[in-house]
Amino acid sequence: MVERPHLEGQRGAALAEFAILAPLFIILLFGLVEFGLALYAKGVLTNASREGARYGVVYGTPRKTEPEIIAKVTEYLNKAGFYDTPEVTISVTGEGGGSGTQLSVTVSYPYQFQVLPHFIPGLPGTITLTANTVMLME
Repeated sequence: MVERPHLEGQRGAALAEFAILAPLFIILLFGLVEFGLALYAKGVLTNASREGARYGVVYGTPRKTEPEIIAKVTEYLNKAGFYDTPEVTISVTGEGGGSGTQLSVTVSYPYQFQVLPHFIPGLPGTITLTANTVMLME
């Protein structure tokens, strides 16, 4: 048998290194997933806001009302997977105005992190994602 004097005292070093790096790797992995989901939710809210604003500014007689615009935003959110979410707040200002006036649609949603706040102290468990779209009435 060949002796390896340079490996004396190295037994268990790989296990110790793994024990140090594994939690960091797991936190990084969950961080990527959770922030990716938050970014997806932000994109959905932005598109829902844009859909509602576009629906409200297109010329028609009579003009679209606030409940109709909110229904359009809710329909988009439902199709994107935000089913009957009471936490979503939709506000519309400027509906029914004349040509050239502004219509604003704001959609807010409290996104809740699932895993990271349990591992990282000080990280808020919930952040409010908000999307606002302003368009001119046609």
